[in-house]
Formats: sequence, structure tokens, C-alpha cells
Amino acid sequence: MADSARVDEQMPDLGPIAGYPDWPAFLEREQVPTSGSGTRRILASILASILGVRRAVAGDVRVEREWRSGGVHGRELSWQLPYGPRTRAWVLRPDDDRRGLPGLLGLHCHGGVRSVGAEQLLETDQAPHPSASRLRENVYGGLAPANDLARDGFVVLAHDTFSWGSRAFDLSHPTPRLAGLIAGREALWREEGVTPTEAERFDAVASLHEDSLAKAAGMLGTSLAGAVMTEDVAALDVLAGLDEVDAERLGTFGLSGGGGRAVMLRALDDRVRATVVTCMMATFASLVPREIDTHSWLLNSPGIRAAGDLPEIAASASPRELLVQYGAQDPLFPIEGMRDADRALAGTPGYRGTFFDDGHVSSPAMQDEARAFFAATLTA
Repeated sequence: MADSARVDEQMPDLGPIAGYPDWPAFLEREQVPTSGSGTRRILASILASILGVRRAVAGDVRVEREWRSGGVHGRELSWQLPYGPRTRAWVLRPDDDRRGLPGLLGLHCHGGVRSVGAEQLLETDQAPHPSASRLRENVYGGLAPANDLARDGFVVLAHDTFSWGSRAFDLSHPTPRLAGLIAGREALWREEGVTPTEAERFDAVASLHEDSLAKAAGMLGTSLAGAVMTEDVAALDVLAGLDEVDAERLGTFGLSGGGGRAVMLRALDDRVRATVVTCMMATFASLVPREIDTHSWLLNSPGIRAAGDLPEIAASASPRELLVQYGAQDPLFPIEGMRDADRALAGTPGYRGTFFDDGHVSSPAMQDEARAFFAATLTA
């Protein structure tokens, strides 16, 4: 979790973007890049423009520590983007230290949990953050998918993205509006007899803060999704530049909000050859209006439908490989919306869709299928 007690002299004046004093100047300086000609690149340009995606370079990449355990060689990294606090990330690879390996970018979910980000996807040689441990138990079947993929022969990079974990905003100086919402939440906890942990309180406050953050992003010429995608592309740059990675064999995967990020990254960046999207695919028509409050600003990006329906955005990167895993019992997506998305994608070169009798999770069976998919598409 980011150090929510960190105090910056400028914070009272920064309001909802406390901890990111250099973000507005970065957005003003770096305009949305164009993507060239051709139908696919034009669609990518439209998507980037709608979301407000920028190009950011991850500088001063450091190896903070290393470990070896369970057949995995792990490194904890950090890097500095042109704005905000340092990004924390992890690279996992087979313990035999081969080179020329395919690389995978692991994208953590939203989950209403911002006290951690990428740590939910992996195990290290140290005790996990309680939020990461809880997420792995509740939504990843108690598994660490990044470790399993590393043992399979992949280099897996997982990073905290914009507003999660090390990239969280400082919420120690809430605006009057946010302070009122926090007071209401605390009153509800008292009524329920609940004493939240520090991480649980931070997650609740960060969820309340998301509305103000989305407003700020929009007025600064981007969006929550656009800010996240800016940092995901920067992380893909780091992955592609690792000495042990074959930059011609890159893939990405994610559950829920991480799956949505994988869809967008696939559409925006031609380097992504194979993608796994878990429990994050349906038609927009099935979500609006009744599921608006079910999902966050990460999905509900203003203007997103001008770029096409979610299956259309996913299909725009065809014929690159795409596996979409649907949870037939997923309470966050209407089953007909998922089936309509599957029908819309059917026949798209490189697409395969699988329905599991699961809820909004990445089950062990789903992870096994994803591992086999990446082995078939990136190791040949």
C-alpha cells in the first residue's frame, strides 16, 4: 500500500490529486500520439484519443531485491514515470535463467482494493500484504498465476498501475466532499459494529475518491482508463526491454478490470501477440443502464462507445490470438450480454471463447486453460 500518511506541503492545494503535483503538467506537455494509417491503426488512434492515453517513459529502473524459491527467480523492480510516486513491480522467470523467453504482462484487477496492486498475482519469499493474500484466496483460487506461468517458461512482469498500490493517491488530506463521505462510511461501520483494518479503510476511502479522480482526469484531458493505459504501455516497454525477453513474443492477461486493461492494451499496441481476458467481456448494451453502478470508472469511460462495442474493440487486433474466459455465474455481467459478446467475436481470426460454471473469479481451471493457451501461442 502507498504510504497514505506521507505529507506533501502542496497537498491541501492539490485536492483530489494529492501526491501527483506533476501530473497536470505532464498531460499538458504530452499530447495523445497518433498511430499512423490503416484501418486498425485509425481505430487505435480513436480509442487513444477518447481515453486520453499518453506516451510515458519509465525511467531510472532499479532492481530493489532478488530471490529464488519454488523454481522461480524473482526480482522486485521500481521505476519513475514523469509524474507521481515511484512504481513498484515484480519480474518472475524460470530459475534456470535462460534467455530469449516469451514475456507476459500481468494486469491486476480493480476489485475495489487499492491498498495493493500487482502483488495479488504473485508470491515472493516474503509474507504477502494482507490484501494481496485475501484477493488470491477469494478470486484466484488460492493460486499465484504469475509464479505458475514463470515455472512454465515465461518472464512475467506485474506492476502497480495508476492509483493502485505504490501508485495510490495520498488521501490524508481529503477535500470537504470526500471528508463527508468518509464520515458517512465510518458511521455505517459503527452502526454495523465493524472495525476495519488500515488497509480496508484505505480501500473504502480510495473507492469513494474514484469519482473525484475521474472528474479530475476528464478535466485534465484524460480519463481513469486512459491514465491506467498510459502506465500499462510504459510497463510493456519495460517488459520488452528486459535482456531475457524475446520482444517478438509478448502477451498479456488479466481478470476483471485487469481483463479490461488487457482488451485495451491489445487494441492499442501491436506488440501484444496473445491475450487472455477473464470475466470481463459483454456487450455495452447489456450493461447500460442497469449495471452502471456495478462497474467502476475504469470501464465506464465517457465516450468509449464511439470507439465501438467492447467485443469490437477486442476484435480490432485480429488476427492476434485472443482467449476470453466467461463465468456463467458471474454476478457482474448479464449472461445474455456475455453470450452476445461471444457471438459477436465468433469467427474473428485468433479468437476462442470458453464458458466456465464460475462466478467473477480466475479459477484454477481457468488458469490452467490460460497457461495452455500461452504455451500454444507464444512458445512455438
